[in-house]
Amino acid sequence: MVARFCLRCLVTVVGSILMIGCLCGECNEAIANKELVATVFEVVESGDLDRLDEYIANDYVRHCQATPDVEVTSIEGLKEFLVRDRETVPNPKLTITRLIAEDDLVAFWATYSGIQEGPMGPFPATGKLLELDMAGMHRIDDGKIVETWVIWDNLTGLMQLGFYPPEPVEVVE
Repeated sequence: MVARFCLRCLVTVVGSILMIGCLCGECNEAIANKELVATVFEVVESGDLDRLDEYIANDYVRHCQATPDVEVTSIEGLKEFLVRDRETVPNPKLTITRLIAEDDLVAFWATYSGIQEGPMGPFPATGKLLELDMAGMHRIDDGKIVETWVIWDNLTGLMQLGFYPPEPVEVVE
């Protein structure tokens, strides 16, 4: 038996579903996951790193090609990384452009900006603005971020700070 609806009944049924919201729960989970990620961006920007305990799992793992020598495999490791980052850029601004959620993942496109007031690896402080787009994805489990993949363009940053292209080397014969 196929249910048949007149247009008025169909509009009423569709309208009722829209008022109730998602019946499967996936939409609500996606919204909650995106809110979690947005909150973490705000907490990181504020520098109140102790609040991360509410949002990040103890066994958190960070993956990043842009910083291959930095290993983060716990929430404490993440906090240490962020403290070092603030030594380079004391007042970073994090601006989310896009969040997209599916299953237990939230992808982001964001901008990181601030004045480089401290050394960055082998590069001395410049007092110049660093502004980088970054992309990544967070995996969420049981209401906390458990894993992150993030990437940005290091070369763009080095150019903004005046470290690239490098000064020509004078050849002495």
